[in-house]
Amino acid sequence: MQLFELTIHEARTLLEKGEITSVALTRAILDRITAVDSRVQAYLTVVADHALEQARAADEQWAEHRRTGGMTPPLLGIPMAIKDEICTRGVRTTAGSKILGNFVPPYNATVMEKLYAAGGILIGKTNQDEFAMGSSTENSRYFTTRNPWDLSRVPGGSSGGSASAVAADETIFALGTDTGGSVRQPAALTNTVGLRPTYGRVSRYGVVAFASSLDQVGPITKDVRDAATVLGVIAGHDSHEATSVNRPVPGYAAALSNKSIKDLRVGVPREYFIEGMQKGVESAVREAIRLLESLGATTQKVTLPHTDYALPTYYLLAPAEASANLARYDGVKYGYRLEESNEMWEVMRATRGEGFGPEVKRRIMLGTYALSTGYYDAYYLKAQKVRTLIKQDFDKAFEQVDVIVGPTSPSTAFKIGEKVDDPLQMYLADVFTLAQALAGIPTISFPCGFADGLPVGLQIMARAFDEERMLQVAYAYEQATEWHKRRPVIS
Repeated sequence: MQLFELTIHEARTLLEKGEITSVALTRAILDRITAVDSRVQAYLTVVADHALEQARAADEQWAEHRRTGGMTPPLLGIPMAIKDEICTRGVRTTAGSKILGNFVPPYNATVMEKLYAAGGILIGKTNQDEFAMGSSTENSRYFTTRNPWDLSRVPGGSSGGSASAVAADETIFALGTDTGGSVRQPAALTNTVGLRPTYGRVSRYGVVAFASSLDQVGPITKDVRDAATVLGVIAGHDSHEATSVNRPVPGYAAALSNKSIKDLRVGVPREYFIEGMQKGVESAVREAIRLLESLGATTQKVTLPHTDYALPTYYLLAPAEASANLARYDGVKYGYRLEESNEMWEVMRATRGEGFGPEVKRRIMLGTYALSTGYYDAYYLKAQKVRTLIKQDFDKAFEQVDVIVGPTSPSTAFKIGEKVDDPLQMYLADVFTLAQALAGIPTISFPCGFADGLPVGLQIMARAFDEERMLQVAYAYEQATEWHKRRPVIS
């Protein structure tokens, strides 16, 4: 096995024994990026010198540990990639947008501080849909990231760069952000694991805002154990962030030792098996559900009756919040500025007109319309009421079952350019990942098979703050299968 193919737990074991060094591991990742990223295009920024400096410091810590013993941070010496939505002090953070093309944050996001404290090594910042608005990474203002399983296809979005970097072994793990599926959907399309935590479980401080009541940071990894490890690092209360929940962080990785799912009640919602769904995807997901039954789980049908309303509800609420959040980009305080006039309002109009891409403009207009006088009650307020009904659907379902399972995406990865000119078809790519975000519950997507040679993802949904049970089910399935071990051949 090549060093760049290692998982977090495999790399950590070798580092602890002194069989490899963090410098060697980091160089292997950097060499892998040099070898394949011109085709995959996962990274917007690579910080090789910074990474090697961190790796040398990590090796000194490992050497000290072997001399004196004691505990070491869980990610000591492990290379990581970070979605460009997350602020990194001294490293350009663009959110995939031209309007932030020259923005270098003076501070780290809280998740970055936690990762650094855990010993993680920043390799670079990954490509994404502009301001996380998209399902294919085609909305990046820089270039389109490609799916390592088929370079003519999208990796999903908006965290497509992070997912492709993990799938192509250009990092050991990555962070993404998930507003309506932007960690889980690209994970499904690239045969990786993507976890969206409960809203409030992970701090949003220092994350470039899209829709503040929906945004969450989550890991993208090579297996479920790594996802549990990273979640354990980034979870927890943050006094800098008003929606951060103050409650203890369980030992997520330790909880995986309980692999039995005997008598676990698994709900299967009929609303997640719809007309038009790709046949191979449905077949893989249903086979995965049968495997859960063979492992001792009991399945039963549940209903989430307001699922059909999740997409229109999301595309009223998220753009409304985006229209408010993006008002700060005016060409005055920071970021891109187009000076075609000395008149303030003209500079602002020109800067936004040039700095924002078409999809961002579309969502700003949708959101501003939904919030405008005369339409607020008819659209935004009604959408908030439907959001409550969607949450109540999950609450009622979880009275009957322990977890809910279903497909992550209705199809495998589609061709680049196939849906980019049809916003509605693009929005439908997230049809199975929106309701959980609206309800604020945790969800994990992980590999469950292939359809026409492309990866399929299964997602497990759990009650709020019940990530432990969710991870246990995913881990039990993963230990009984080999799907997560398959790697793309990049040609």
